Amino acid sequence: MDTIDSFANIAAPTLSPTDFNYETECRAALGPLIDGLLDTAEQAGWNRRKAAYTIMFLSAQKLTTAKEEQG
Repeated sequence: MDTIDSFANIAAPTLSPTDFNYETECRAALGPLIDGLLDTAEQAGWNRRKAAYTIMFLSAQKLTTAKEEQG
């Protein structure tokens, strides 16, 4: 899987963010991309578990930064 090219293949949501199944739909859309990213990191020599943790950390950091910028 070419991780960079797969960004163009993320399915758009069909549900409203307030819909009970929105998060499930998002997981289905992003899950394969995360799997590919972790596979690529592991093939490059990174520990898969530490890479997954780092993705979670960076995601939380991005949300915090965005929230701070919005004021």
